[in-house]
Amino acid sequence: MSDFSKPYNPQETEPKIYNLWLKSGVFTPENLPDADKRKPYTIVLPPPNVTGTLHIGHAVMLAIQDILIRFERMRGKKTLWIPGTDHAAIATQEKVEKEIYKKEGKSRHDLGREEFLRRVESFAQESHDTIVHQIKKMGCSMDWSREAYTLDEKRSLAVRTAFKRMYDAGLIYRGWRIVNWDPKLQTTVSDDEIEWKEEKAPFYYLKYGPFVIGTARPETKFGDKYVVMHPDDERYKNYAHGQKIEVEWINGTITAIIIKDEAVDREFGTGVMTITPWHDATDFEIAQRHNLQGERIIDLMGKLLPIAGDFKGQHITKARPLIVEKLKEKGLVRDVDEKYVHRVATNSRGGGTIEPQMKLQWFVDVNKKYHSEKTLKEHMLSVIKTGQIKILPDRFEKIYFHWIHNLRDWCISRQIWYGHQIPVWYCTDCNTDKIGGVKWDHESKWHSITHIDDDATKIVVIEQPKECPVCKSKNLHQDPDTLDTWFSSGLWTFSTLGWPFDAAQGKPADLKMYHPTDVLETGYDIIFFWVARMILMTGFLLDDIPFKTVYLHGLVRDSQGRKMSKSLGNIIDPLTMSEKYGADATRLSLIIGNAPGNDLRMSEDKIRGYRNFANKIWNASRFVLENTQGIDTSLSPSFAEQDQKILSELKRMVEEVTQDMENFKFYLAAEKIYHYFWHTFADTIIEGAKPRLSAPAQGWSASGRKSEEENTQDKTSAQYMLREVLTTCLKLLHPFMPFVTEAVWEQVPQKSKQLLMVEKWPK
Repeated sequence: MSDFSKPYNPQETEPKIYNLWLKSGVFTPENLPDADKRKPYTIVLPPPNVTGTLHIGHAVMLAIQDILIRFERMRGKKTLWIPGTDHAAIATQEKVEKEIYKKEGKSRHDLGREEFLRRVESFAQESHDTIVHQIKKMGCSMDWSREAYTLDEKRSLAVRTAFKRMYDAGLIYRGWRIVNWDPKLQTTVSDDEIEWKEEKAPFYYLKYGPFVIGTARPETKFGDKYVVMHPDDERYKNYAHGQKIEVEWINGTITAIIIKDEAVDREFGTGVMTITPWHDATDFEIAQRHNLQGERIIDLMGKLLPIAGDFKGQHITKARPLIVEKLKEKGLVRDVDEKYVHRVATNSRGGGTIEPQMKLQWFVDVNKKYHSEKTLKEHMLSVIKTGQIKILPDRFEKIYFHWIHNLRDWCISRQIWYGHQIPVWYCTDCNTDKIGGVKWDHESKWHSITHIDDDATKIVVIEQPKECPVCKSKNLHQDPDTLDTWFSSGLWTFSTLGWPFDAAQGKPADLKMYHPTDVLETGYDIIFFWVARMILMTGFLLDDIPFKTVYLHGLVRDSQGRKMSKSLGNIIDPLTMSEKYGADATRLSLIIGNAPGNDLRMSEDKIRGYRNFANKIWNASRFVLENTQGIDTSLSPSFAEQDQKILSELKRMVEEVTQDMENFKFYLAAEKIYHYFWHTFADTIIEGAKPRLSAPAQGWSASGRKSEEENTQDKTSAQYMLREVLTTCLKLLHPFMPFVTEAVWEQVPQKSKQLLMVEKWPK
């Protein structure tokens, strides 16, 4: 396939090699040699979001997973690597909405639900095709016959089934809670999707009757009628719980009530705080404990409601300085800290600043016992504590435990159009007084429901009901919200292997054979987003674990250690690098120096250097093969002492590399084989063998005067040694640099020719 006489050309060689692999069919485990005798080894690809193209972080993930799969395939495992993509509901919808508004000046509401979803699907398909091209370009040996999508019909069935089973078990409920509301995207987001940013903002100390309270958000204080202090705070022992006091406040005199609660931090500020139950999770919990009333201050668009008086209808960012001015005029501002830095919650999915809101939403209860045994939270903790799942590096276990211990009920409903619509229906005839705003939009061809009371009768079934089971009415309407993306991706390891299934027919072959999966390889930044959710869902639905090992890689930064961003102009595109220098060079640059859990510094110079290494492999291999033509590889020659030493050292290196691979120290294994091939094999062994290969039939040789027979034996020994070292190195290098090694392997004369990727790992 490759012209060995020419310099190595990755742009020409790599596509041909990948097509060769595809045609062979060995990406599919059932087609591997002696497939029935192999033990399974499974990786399910963390599905990239269909929001555009893959970035350098994805390339790290792909490289590491392909290394694992190729290594275990060569070790005789029945390797399955399932590809797939994620619809990424919020992120994808937000991107399409932004494009439509930019080009047409229209919102999704202008288009209608049906047309908008058509456009999103078109965008998602284009993104999918680009992503698949990139994955193949990186040389990933995935079983494309099993490719999945989080929004395809099989995964949709899995989502509906999971929802139904969790609802029937009492783990899914609809209730009033403080949620993370994104006024920009007009939807809730989960705690996991919050990105905290530090901002400098004035911190105001305000006179509140006889007390001084502090806040960076005076716009939330219109409804503050409860002043809270610690029951053991000696400074306020003269105030009784439930005591009422008159307070001059923003819009006049109000009656405030003293509340004693241990949640107050006595060391922060004056040890006194007022609470806004509708706009703060901690305040809401205090209000619940004491049965206090709350009132909404800010609407879902981020504007002040009538309780704000003259400031009604103003956006909070514009109203804030005006409110401060009024407080100053009334003499209620005691002090201002202009250097105060506080953490602001933002939507990591491309949205705006989060505004906590009290809303009626769908939740997963993480503290309710299921199967009369344990809670979801307890399961998520126990599988790590008992070692059923190993997290690498293990320092992330502490972070995981901390997050789980502080885990709140999971808000799974989103107020967007793209995604899995919540599989709950309502009969308008049975719920006449409990459902409002039901209408048929002829343009969008969609029923719209603007209000559903929490006690409305719900129809929760896997397949869409044809009629109400109570009154037989056909006037049914589905809940308008969609499910959190992580709900569907939490089912990923087993929904891709045939779940759900008909119990009467038995467990599907794939699920029985390949689950739980062996390794989840992903970035440490989504350990809470996805890893924990998969453990949660698999624990309840399968009473099992989704994977045995979690391998966490770090973030990719530039050569100066900075985060890659468009604004800095330091982004390294993996596809561009692969096209320019070859996928092998790109892959190796992402592995060497990449210890688990640590950030990796990356530069184009580094990739260019490993392009030179690919050339070195090609040229050294060509020299060896040209000088070992005609030798019978089936023979076991009598090696010269110096060659025995070389082969002995090679064996030790093989053992070290294998051990590193088994211990997930890919960076060490890659570095060892890189240095061995370049400096030991190419620079030392080959150079040392050249005089032996060209020694005269008789007379002087590299080691002195020898007979013709002695020179022939010495040359033969050198030839066999060089061939043995080369073929061993090609096998060791293959998981890291599959293209150039496979291309060279094609040139190696063999009696029983087979692909390098299915050759046995050296021992």
